[in-house]
Amino acid sequence: MGFTNIDVDALERLRDGGARIVDVRTEGEVARGVIPGASHIALDKLPTRFAELDQATPVVLYCQMGGRSAGAAQFLASHGFQQVYNLQGGINAWAAAGRPVGNLM
Repeated sequence: MGFTNIDVDALERLRDGGARIVDVRTEGEVARGVIPGASHIALDKLPTRFAELDQATPVVLYCQMGGRSAGAAQFLASHGFQQVYNLQGGINAWAAAGRPVGNLM
């Protein structure tokens, strides 16, 4: 597989440890809110922008429900990223767990 599916609690631990959180949803979806601290690289832009990510830093990807971000995680893993994580359930799981949703900085 090349990446690891994680839950909301694991995402918080990784984020607190300095992982890069990347939202791969569309601009319209991102406008409705993001996980605090996340950056945005739309899935269709990932092939041309993945070099912006540091391969030495863990990367957590998420989308609305976890499907698109799983594809993005597989893409990064196939390009040499060793520490790649996919948030199962996406931002929906994050919000359902009562975690905050903010605006992109």
